[in-house]
This record gives sequence, C-alpha cells and structure tokens, in this order.
Amino acid sequence: MISHKSTNALLYLDGVTKSFDGFKAINSLSFMINKGELRAVIGPNGAGKTTMMDIVTGKTKPDMGDVVWDGTVNLTECDEADSARLGIGRKFQKPTVFETHTVEDNLLLALKDERSVLATLLSSRSKAQLARIDELLVLIRLEERRHELAADLSHGQKQWLEIGMLLAQDPQLLLVDEPAAGMTDEETMRTADLLKEIAGDHAVVVVEHDMAFVKALDCRVTVLHQGAVIAEGSIEHVSADPRVVEVYLGR
Repeated sequence: MISHKSTNALLYLDGVTKSFDGFKAINSLSFMINKGELRAVIGPNGAGKTTMMDIVTGKTKPDMGDVVWDGTVNLTECDEADSARLGIGRKFQKPTVFETHTVEDNLLLALKDERSVLATLLSSRSKAQLARIDELLVLIRLEERRHELAADLSHGQKQWLEIGMLLAQDPQLLLVDEPAAGMTDEETMRTADLLKEIAGDHAVVVVEHDMAFVKALDCRVTVLHQGAVIAEGSIEHVSADPRVVEVYLGR
C-alpha cells in the first residue's frame, strides 16, 4: 500500500526508470491517467512505449520509481495476473481471438466469470450474459456477424472483437497497442469512434503511430522520447512543439 503518493488518478507513474543491458528504455518517466480518460501515446521506435505498458501490467519490473493504481496499490509488486484482476486490460497489436469459435462464443468465453472454458461453452447462457453480449456486439459493430466464425472476420473486425473480449472482463483501464495497424481507412475511423465510445466508462490508453488516427481520437496526447515525456497536450499542441517535430514528426 502507498500513502505518500496518494492521488485521484487511476494510474500514476512517478520517476520510473528501467534499463536493459545499460540502455535506459524508461528514464525517470512520470505521467498520470485519470478515470475514464482517453489518452494517446506516441513517439519514435525505442521511445519506451512498450516497456511502459509492460511495467504497468506487471510483465516488467522497473529499477526505480512508483507505479500507483487507484491511489493505493503499488503495481511494481504485482504480476500480470494481479494487474488483470485489478482491472487492467491489455490488447496487443496482433489480434488474438478464438478463430474456430463464433463471434458470440468469443465474447461469452471472455465474460468476467470464474467458470472454466468448457463449462462456459456447455452451460446455458443466462439472460444477463446474453444481454451483456448483445450490448458488446452493438458496441463493437459486429451484431450482424455474431454467429460467424471469428476466422472469417476481416483484420479490423478481429481487432474490434478482441476489444469486445477485453470489455467483457470489465476493466477500469484498457491499454491498446497500435489498433489501426493494417486497417483500411474506414476501419481506422470506426476504431477511433469505438475507442471514444468506450472512454468515460473505462480509461483507455492508445499507443499509435498513425497520426490521422490519433487526430481522430481527439484526446490528450503524450509524446515519449528516450523513455521520458517530452510533450503533452492536444494533437495540435504537440505537433507544433519543435522537439516533437525534430525527433518524431519531421521524419
């Protein structure tokens, strides 16, 4: 438990540093995410974006610094299973769905429940479960594909399904890694709309390279470089920052 770093933020990183073989992937990183906030994180390759998410989810332990969850929990003492139980969901760049199951069954398997996979599939679906699945299908724009196999979805639709599967766990925070990669222009804009809809009920942190997508998110942007924050604000604000232009946008 942490008292001296009490904060109203949902996620609070303070002075976080992590080195690999002498290379500082994260260098005294400090920033915070509020409950229900939508935030984009951008920066060049090697800026520390993935390491930051690894630290938040307990996959990697920092060398120093505080990582505080909901004002009370020290995430540096948590592993990946602990962070998931606390309400931190992570979506990697490549979608991982059960391709041999239907869209509906993918969501059913992901619902926040203690039952085994087999028991879940064999059990009768409760009214509450069906209602929640209906909600999720509408949200992720797949209600017309509910009985189709996940394998038959487009790349973008698989990304939406995986976001729906994360939401079925009812996390307080979603960490989403490059969701627009490989999408069509239409899918990219629909994904931005989806993430904006999710925010408010959940905090969402999006790591992304596609600047048109980041602009469509219309949210606060954090720019990382060499493991630290070099700019933060609206996309217009950070795009006009000479340091951001030099290390990232000018390429």
